[in-house]
Amino acid sequence: MLNKVQLIGNAGNDPDVKTFQNGGKVANFRIATSETYKDKAGVKQEKTEWHSVACFDKVADIVEKYLRKGNQLYLEGKIQTRQWEDKDKVKRYTTEIVAQTIRLLGGKKNNDGTSETSAEATSASATQSSKKATPASAKATVSTPPLDVPEDDSDLPF
Repeated sequence: MLNKVQLIGNAGNDPDVKTFQNGGKVANFRIATSETYKDKAGVKQEKTEWHSVACFDKVADIVEKYLRKGNQLYLEGKIQTRQWEDKDKVKRYTTEIVAQTIRLLGGKKNNDGTSETSAEATSASATQSSKKATPASAKATVSTPPLDVPEDDSDLPF
């Protein structure tokens, strides 16, 4: 069985980060993905989907430091549905993406128009194999699949 999600989109909000009593962290945010198409009349339309994202520990650390509303990012993870009770004791369900890899795309623009290195994080299972500490701007992952971005990016939804 396979439960895998890959998305490229824009952060809809700054991450909401919480620290657990055991020192672990969770970062929650939303990501917007858009697609464009032509309707039956040939008019260009755009459809945006919003996804709830949760990431933990080292990935949450990177997200907390670098992700801001509007940033473009690539993420890889899995879909998870969880159950919870609201304040009125009514059972509620939430479906979200648990991000295991996040790569910030585009970088931050400097005053001279150049881009800084983008940050990247992968869940602890991959980063534990590296014992060396890396600078915050360096990649914190063993490997990330290449992005298949067409040379003509006029049809990209973002």
